[in-house]
Amino acid sequence: MTDAPLDPRALLQVVIQIAVLLFAVSVHESAHGWMALRCGDTTARDLGRITLNPVRHLDLFGSLLVPLVLALAHAPVFGWAKPVPISLRGVRNPRRANLLIAAAGPVSNLLVASCSAAAFLALKAFAPIGERGSLVVPLLQVTFLSVLINVTLALFNLVPIPPLDGFGVVESLVPPRFLRAVIWLRRYGFILLVVALFTGALGYVLNPPLALVAGWLLGGHP
Repeated sequence: MTDAPLDPRALLQVVIQIAVLLFAVSVHESAHGWMALRCGDTTARDLGRITLNPVRHLDLFGSLLVPLVLALAHAPVFGWAKPVPISLRGVRNPRRANLLIAAAGPVSNLLVASCSAAAFLALKAFAPIGERGSLVVPLLQVTFLSVLINVTLALFNLVPIPPLDGFGVVESLVPPRFLRAVIWLRRYGFILLVVALFTGALGYVLNPPLALVAGWLLGGHP
C-alpha cells in the first residue's frame, strides 16, 4: 500500500510558505548589513550580503529543511538564514551601532508585515468572497502568510537570549556596570534558547500576539 500523493493545493501552500520565509529572512539579514554599513562597517557589503537574493543568505538546514518539514507537518513554518557577519572594530560609538544593527532585523520584518497586512486587507475589501478568482486567492495566501511569518521572526528575534537580536538590544542598553554580567550570559545562550524552545516557553511569548494578528486580519476565513 503506497502513500497518497500530496494534494496539489497542499503542495502549493508548502511552496508559498517557504518562498515567503526565504524573502522574510533575506530582508532581515539585509537590514542588519545595511544598518552596519550606515554605522561604518563594510563587512556585509563586501561579502555581498546586502541583497534580497535568498541564495546569498541561504542556510540549507534552517532555510529549507526545517521549514519544509514543518510545512509538510502542517505546523507553523519557521526557519533562519546565515547570520550576516558584523565587525564593530573601528566603528564610532560601538554600543550605539550594536543597538541599531540588532534592532534593524526585527524592525525590517515588522515593516514588511505592515505592508503585507495593508495588501491583504485591500484584497479582502476589493475582492469579495464570491468574486475571488484564481489570482486573488493565492495573493491572499501570500500576503496573509507574509504577515504571520514576518511577525513571528520579529518577535522571536526580539527575545533577549543570545544570539538573538533582543540580546544585542539589551546588551547595548544596560548600564556599563552590568555589562560584564550580561556578556557572561553569552556562553549559555544556546542552552537557554534550546530550553525555551523545548519547554514551550517561547509559545507563551509568540502565540498570543500571533493569534491577535491573525484574528484581526481574518475576522473569518480569507
